[in-house]
This record gives sequence, C-alpha cells and structure tokens, in this order.
Amino acid sequence: MMVRSRFAGVALAAIFAVAPSHATGRIPDLPAPTANSSHDASLDEYRAHLQDLAALVDACAKARDTKSCDPALVGPDDRVPLATNAEQRLVHFGWLRVLLAKAQEKDKDAGKPKAKPAGGEQSDESALPPPPTTTELLKAAETRLAQDLAQTNSATTVAMDHTQQRQTMKQVLAERDFRNVNEPTVKNALLEKLGNWLNKLFESAAHLGVHAKWVGQVIVWGFILAICVGLVWGLLQLEQRWRLRPATESDSFSTGVVSAREWQLWIEDARKAAATGQWREAIHFLYWAAISRLESKRLWPADRARTPREYLALVAPEDPRRAGLATLTGSFERTWYGGRLAEELDYRRAAELATALISGGSGTAIPVESIQDEKSGAR
Repeated sequence: MMVRSRFAGVALAAIFAVAPSHATGRIPDLPAPTANSSHDASLDEYRAHLQDLAALVDACAKARDTKSCDPALVGPDDRVPLATNAEQRLVHFGWLRVLLAKAQEKDKDAGKPKAKPAGGEQSDESALPPPPTTTELLKAAETRLAQDLAQTNSATTVAMDHTQQRQTMKQVLAERDFRNVNEPTVKNALLEKLGNWLNKLFESAAHLGVHAKWVGQVIVWGFILAICVGLVWGLLQLEQRWRLRPATESDSFSTGVVSAREWQLWIEDARKAAATGQWREAIHFLYWAAISRLESKRLWPADRARTPREYLALVAPEDPRRAGLATLTGSFERTWYGGRLAEELDYRRAAELATALISGGSGTAIPVESIQDEKSGAR
C-alpha cells in the first residue's frame, strides 16, 4: 500500500509538471474534465479574465472549500487575437479547473515525517523527490497567471517596437543605394495570394490523394482534358480567322501565283471595299485584278515573287497597255506602300485604268460597274 501511494504521488506530480524542488514552475495545459466551450475575447477582455482567475486562485488558496474552489468559476476558454496578425490563439484553462477540483480537499500528511525502510536500506522510491502539495500548486498557478498577464501587457510595446523598425527600414530604403527598390504593387499582392491559394489547394489534393488514389487520377486527367479543350478552342479560333481573312491573303497568294484567283473575284472585292468607303483597299484590289487578267493572257510567266515594278518591266515599251499599267502601278504604290490617303476620285481613276487593261482595248476607259462575270471566257 505504501508503494502504491508513493507512485500515486509521483503521477500527480507529473500531471501538474511542477519543478521537484520548489513550486515556482509552470503548470502545463491539461484537458478539462468536462467539455468546456470557448469564445472570442479581445485583448482587454483576456486581461480582465486573467485578473479574475488570479483572484479566484487566491480565494481558493485561503478557503480551500467547495464554494471557493468551484471549477465552474473558471469560465470558458479564450480565443485571443495575436498582436502581429489576424490569427487567433486558443488559451485553455483546463489545467486550472483540474487544480481547483483537487484544491477542494486540504493537504494530507503534509507535516508527517517520512518512515525509513526496515534494515536501514534506502529504496528506489525514497530516492524520488516528494510531490508538490496542492498549496504549492496553487502558488504556482498564481505565478503562471501573473506571467500571462505580463505577456499581454507587453504586446502593445512589441507592436510599437515593430512600427519603429518599419520606419527605420523605410528610411534606409529611401537612400540612394535603394533608389530602384519599389514597394509591392496591388497586382503583385493579388498574384501572391493566388499563388498561395493554389499551393494550399494542391497540398490539400496531395494529402487527400494519399487516402484516395482516384483523386490524383482525376486531377491528372482533368488537367489533360483542360489542355485538349484549350487546343481545340485555339484551332477553332485560327480556323475562324482564316475564313474571315482579308482578300489580300486569299488563295491566289497561298498557291504562289496571282492568276490562280480569277480577276472577277478581285473586281468583286474592289466593289465591296468601295461600298464601305475603303478606297485604299479598293485600289489595291483593282491593281491585282489587272495583274491577274494580264497574267492569265500569258503576258508574262506566272511568278508570285515579283514586285509591282518588275511586273511593269515585263511589258514591252511598244505595248499600248504599258502606259495604263504604269499609271495604275503608281497609284497603287502611293496609296498602298506610300501611305497616301486615298479618296473616291483616286478609286474612280484606278477603276478606269483597270477596266481598260482588263478589257484588252487600246486604253478606252470602261466603267468598272459594267464589267460582267465572264468566267467561261476570261482566259
């Protein structure tokens, strides 16, 4: 029985975690004997609660009865905001409830001398330090509450010191050596938050994948599906742009020769551009309509790499069409390559020159509106 009582005292000492030689050590947090709720408390409310608990421990140490040492007087645990950020810290008071429940009974055998073992031999049990009494534990609790209260009073001072350090850093960054250092922008802050959120998301998925392997497979296949959808969407956009491409990027250019596209189609593009007031584009289409018509008549070998001046050089000096082609080429170069602003009069003059070249006459002007679709006999 003596051995059991001694080991019970050792266990009690381990529970309250007090230094073996004195009662000034910290009492560890222990779970409350019953489920206690917690509530959000400001720093001032937390200080007031600590002061009330210190008065409660003092009253319990003096009275040592059920009324003064009631664990229910401790109240709920506190969730206290930290001074540096918006996070909260949960402060447990379960250790104090356990101590008050034990303090309802006064110390027993506190002053009895220790019995020496028979035979004068010292046992292993007698080598252990004596466990602290409940009175000593109550004093240690008062010390702990006083230290916690002192920590709350120093929180404001720590925040002020941090502010001073920040001001000092701003002064240092204002020096010449840090002239190009800028504060983070709102965009960078948002990107950083987005990156942190994605990291947490992937970490959560990784932890979940340990317990459910199908989660990882869903993520992998979902990523592959997203890539495929993106590629299909990109191809559809390219196909749509290709169908809506300007006439200057038509099939005649892709095949390598201008005459691959019939001159009637060039004339139709010129009419559409003129109807919307795009005189520069209309002159451009009229020029290529004339080139396509002359090339289809075998005036020169088909070659896409020629410049407008090279097309003009292939026409013989005595050819009656040379003068009209030279004038049309000059109008085309000034408006298309030279950046000159084209007007309706410029378009009508170019239309007269182009229709005369397309008709194959001696230069008599033919209105462009009178040209009929001659696909069967165009060549």
